[in-house]
Amino acid sequence: MKKIIAMTLLSAMVLSMTACGSKEVTEEATTEAVATEEAATEEGGQLVMATNAEFPPYEYREGDQIVGIDADIAAAIAEELGMELVIEDMQFDSIIAAVQSGKADIGVAGMTVTEDRLVTVNFSDPYTQAAQVIIVKTDSEIATPDALAGKTIGVQLGTTGDLYAEDIEDATIERYNKGFEAVQALTQGKVDAVIIDREPAKVFVEQNEGLKVVDEEFTVEDYAICIAKENSELLEKINTALATLQESGKLDEIKAKYINAE
Repeated sequence: MKKIIAMTLLSAMVLSMTACGSKEVTEEATTEAVATEEAATEEGGQLVMATNAEFPPYEYREGDQIVGIDADIAAAIAEELGMELVIEDMQFDSIIAAVQSGKADIGVAGMTVTEDRLVTVNFSDPYTQAAQVIIVKTDSEIATPDALAGKTIGVQLGTTGDLYAEDIEDATIERYNKGFEAVQALTQGKVDAVIIDREPAKVFVEQNEGLKVVDEEFTVEDYAICIAKENSELLEKINTALATLQESGKLDEIKAKYINAE
């Protein structure tokens, strides 16, 4: 009887020790898993880009995908940072708010650096120089920016074309959510001219017979990536990535992919 009790006690002790050992191993494994997950988050994670995919060749839809100069540059930056790029399509005038609120990490949408925008967000170093130009019908008498005085002008809401059009004397400004909607209004005779970025202007003129781009540029400006004011660490990382892509020739390669040299 004593022998049986002794064996029972011994078995209980072995089971207890085994259980304790299993608990320690489980806790150790859990700790390692958490540490690995945290390290992965620090090293990788998602880079959420807010854009307006209505601005070829910078961003536009090709089937279900958003492609273009900005999409490719953002993808190259994400690769440099070891992150996964996620693109969120929205109205252009919602992009800065999305970055400010944290719904997006960056705004990349053919966005010009302006003093007004710098009040609410930071900008990276410029990645390209662009220009606002004027689209008119081929038989239009408008040949210079000065000739826009007193005219009805179509612009995309929230863009620098919208901003600068405000300074045109006696002009009536018609605002559209998408650039091609402003161009459609021009073809239908609802506006006299459209102010928009040079590269999208070339695309729209190619797609719509009877339109042309006025020779004299309306403005020259820099495009950059917008980032929340408090996110200085990401700003530094993006500027470093842009410098690397510039030095390697990758930025020029991406632009050349979408913009044919004239």
